Amino acid sequence: MTSFMPHHGTTPQGPAPFSTVILAGSRHGAAEPLARFGQTTHKALLPVGGVPMLERVVSALEAVPGAGKPLVSIEDPSALAFLEGRVTPVQACPTPAESAAVAVRLAGTPCLLTTADHALLQPEWVAGFIAKSRATGADITAAVALRETVTRDVPTTKRTFIRLSDAAFSGCNLFWLANQNALNVIDLWEVLQKDRKHPLRMAQRLGWGTLARALTRTLSVEALENRIEALTGAHARLIMMDDGRAAVDVDKVTDWHLAEKLLATPESRTP
Repeated sequence: MTSFMPHHGTTPQGPAPFSTVILAGSRHGAAEPLARFGQTTHKALLPVGGVPMLERVVSALEAVPGAGKPLVSIEDPSALAFLEGRVTPVQACPTPAESAAVAVRLAGTPCLLTTADHALLQPEWVAGFIAKSRATGADITAAVALRETVTRDVPTTKRTFIRLSDAAFSGCNLFWLANQNALNVIDLWEVLQKDRKHPLRMAQRLGWGTLARALTRTLSVEALENRIEALTGAHARLIMMDDGRAAVDVDKVTDWHLAEKLLATPESRTP
């Protein structure tokens, strides 16, 4: 008789390897408000705490056991020359969804997907998220921080919260794609992004019942996860982060000021 041994993300040689992808593209390049603010060619190169925020993300991933060399999706791969040997550049596509679809297929699964503006990213957040994700057995997971967690840890931040019937949360720009099934969710994201100027078409794809429940805040976390699975065939789960700072990305100048302030405190410093 053979016995089933659950996989917890380790091998006899150490942590199981996984690929990593960082989305660093910008629709406006040097014209992006944050790029102009920092006088950089790309938003991803804006210094935060004196270090380009993309480099902060790369350093955080390098400190996670099992993480592969990051594949960085950006419009101008030559802008990554200062990270030569540490990353693999890939040409970004017109939209984040398209960029993610191309980059993850190049990188292969299992894969951690994140963004270059995650300037506060810390290795322990990534490792904890991956461990929780693997434990669910889901095809794809997304990191989120509950509103109460964010307001507890970063009371001055202004985040956009998704309000469901049993939780209000903000995304943390961390996604775990365990296998090829997860790509179905990326493909759905790509389709919805193309339909973003056609609300009726988006509603038809998502389902009128789901949309109505979302608008009336009667849609639960479980119902949302189940709907994603029904649409894509991929088992999806939301992973609640323990640190509200994980929901802070640098998307505008006020976010930059906040990140600078948080990085000035010892417990918030990243590699």
